[in-house]
Amino acid sequence: IVLARLGNNAFGLEEKVEYQITSTGPFTFELLPSSSSSSVAVVDDLDLVAEEETRAVQGYITQVKKPVKLSFDSYEVALKKTPELLFDFAKFDRPPLLHAAFQALSRYCLEHNNELPQPGDAAAAREVLRTTQELYDDVSEQDERVVLHLASGSRAVLSPVCAAIGGMVGQEVLKACSGKFTPIPGFFYLDADECLPAELLPATEVTPSGSRYDSQIAVFGKKLQQDLLDLKYFLIGAGAIGCEMLKNWALMGVGCGDNGHVYVTDMDRIEKSNLSRQFLFRNTDINRFKSTCAADAAQNTMNSELNITAYQEKAAPDTEHLFGDEFYDRLDGVCTALDNVEARLYVDQRCLFYRLPLLESGTLGTKGNTQVVVPHLTEHYGATRDPPEKSIPVCTLKNFPNQIQHTLQWARDYFEGEFTQTATEVNSFIEQGPAYFESLQQSSPLETVQSIHRALVQERPESFDDCVVWARLKFEDLFHNQIRQLLHNFPPDQKTSSGTQFWSGSKRCPKALVFDETQKCEDALLTNHLDFVTAAANLRAAMFRIKGSTDPSKVTSVLKNVLVPDFLPCDGIKIAQTDEEAKQESNEQQQQAGGGDNYQMEELMSQLASKPSELAGFTLEPQEFDKDLDAHMAFVTACSNLRALNYQIPTEDVHRSRAIAGRIIPAIATTTALVTGLISLELYKLVQPHCNNKLENFKNGFVNLAVPFMTLSEPMPPAKTKSVLPSQKEEWNWTAWDSLDLPTTMINPTMGELIDYFETKYDGLEINMLSHGVSIL
Repeated sequence: IVLARLGNNAFGLEEKVEYQITSTGPFTFELLPSSSSSSVAVVDDLDLVAEEETRAVQGYITQVKKPVKLSFDSYEVALKKTPELLFDFAKFDRPPLLHAAFQALSRYCLEHNNELPQPGDAAAAREVLRTTQELYDDVSEQDERVVLHLASGSRAVLSPVCAAIGGMVGQEVLKACSGKFTPIPGFFYLDADECLPAELLPATEVTPSGSRYDSQIAVFGKKLQQDLLDLKYFLIGAGAIGCEMLKNWALMGVGCGDNGHVYVTDMDRIEKSNLSRQFLFRNTDINRFKSTCAADAAQNTMNSELNITAYQEKAAPDTEHLFGDEFYDRLDGVCTALDNVEARLYVDQRCLFYRLPLLESGTLGTKGNTQVVVPHLTEHYGATRDPPEKSIPVCTLKNFPNQIQHTLQWARDYFEGEFTQTATEVNSFIEQGPAYFESLQQSSPLETVQSIHRALVQERPESFDDCVVWARLKFEDLFHNQIRQLLHNFPPDQKTSSGTQFWSGSKRCPKALVFDETQKCEDALLTNHLDFVTAAANLRAAMFRIKGSTDPSKVTSVLKNVLVPDFLPCDGIKIAQTDEEAKQESNEQQQQAGGGDNYQMEELMSQLASKPSELAGFTLEPQEFDKDLDAHMAFVTACSNLRALNYQIPTEDVHRSRAIAGRIIPAIATTTALVTGLISLELYKLVQPHCNNKLENFKNGFVNLAVPFMTLSEPMPPAKTKSVLPSQKEEWNWTAWDSLDLPTTMINPTMGELIDYFETKYDGLEINMLSHGVSIL
């Protein structure tokens, strides 16, 4: 770790010195002088505050990963060893079997003019099996099936397998080039033998016919290939995973038959940041709908026989008129390529209601997961859920930040309020006139009126120079005056009622910034002071439709003549320490509002009364935050870094700030290819008749390409509830997939007819409540 000091004393810990970490419990550790061990950390930019002059109670500890030298066996030596990595804990003996089988296949090639066995050639497959048995003496009957299929389908090239293995190989290449992450030690074998036919298919079923699908036919046969062609699947999402999935499906032939069809929907448009990982898109596609562009690319460049329809709607309750009974009844399954849990849960409920299979996958950097949901056989997606993500408390954002994530969120919120909300409110006022004030919410009408008054009267700019002056004064207010007021309310040496330091733990004592246009921060090496004024002035100018300038000399020349008024902290200003206090103060202010507030509002409204007619035809241009616009990110980065400097938080550059402020989910092409390959293998199983009734045939995947780690495991079965219907003598074990269905002869029954049906059908059943959705009928 690296320690960085805030105060004067670090009590035994030296700044910029490495220490080794020794864990002493789930939430505690010791710091020891670093040795040659690779598990060390460095103390850097850590402010330590002394408590009772005995120990440090506040600071930063930054992990430092030390380089590690790895050695690997030669190819000749590795051939003689059993592979170390296990991909499926239900197949402990599979890696050594496949290791021997591939060597046997290689030997067959050498003995047959470098030719692999022909599809369906039973004699050649048996020869490979015999060689495997010579190399590995523990071949079971089930193992024989695996080796025979390996030999028979050895000429095949399957898109899902290429995607899965290709993703892993691509990551290994990146590891070799960058020296980052841990390489795979030796051989790694992956199999999904559950996809394969129950027994070796006859040659007539797997003989190549000159089709683009000959590889799949060689492995699965002509019957299954036709089933793939006739599939009707709904792909929800056309981002990174959606593009990769469409590529796999186009190459597999999913929805490419006379009776097949693929439906894809995504309401988002293509942004510049998408191009690095969503490979179906190009620069010319920016601002086009993802679903339309992805569908065109898959159909026009990959498989012209693909039957595909693109929608630009989200899958949600308000689109059930489009994605309703008629739509879902024609489907064979659903595949999600979504980036949020809420949408996944909604789609899961649709699949549960219509009893459709669901293919779900997700990635987070080098980590990925896949889940297959099979009606009545596995639990559904929403059966187990992660805890909700914690939000940042408002008081932490406003007064007590301690992480760069806090300052970036604060900067984004300020951007929205200053450059988006203000412009929107001004435009509404100009359009509606004084009647606009009558529609204001009662929670903060004075703040809204003040904001409009500042924009149109008090601070309305006439030139770019005015915008620069405004930005300079905003700097003074945000990063100097407000901090001095905070320190006036809570001095650095203040203690709580229990006697502990107020500024300790997560509360970092701030310091007011003095404007210096030449100042550069130590971490990101950015001129945040000047950058803030330049970016804020240009956004202000854009909002008022004034021509801006990013020329530093232009901005600095104006700054020389700006008069900044002196600031003195005031007594009597309350600053909430917690969200509860903030809510209480807000309620008290609303209850006490009247008198002075009403007089002030009337005064401001009278000054604004004539503005709508004076400004007829004039509107402000709201600046909607876009992480891909450099001008927006320049402001957010500078604003966040200045806030970070106030609280001695390490600053970040524009690239890292863009990822955090834009809430960009880390996604890389290698992991995306791997998870879509794995989930496409599950699609083979859904089409195979012999797989559909056995839970052990399906696999959920969990991977981390950085470690490397990959494991496949059986899905959980659905939870069962025991009950006894009056008309039945035996217990009924029902799951979330089950329901009591009405006969097709009952069309639009009345409520009375519905109740009578169930009471008659299930003798003795008493209906206590009847509901639909959230409504009790």
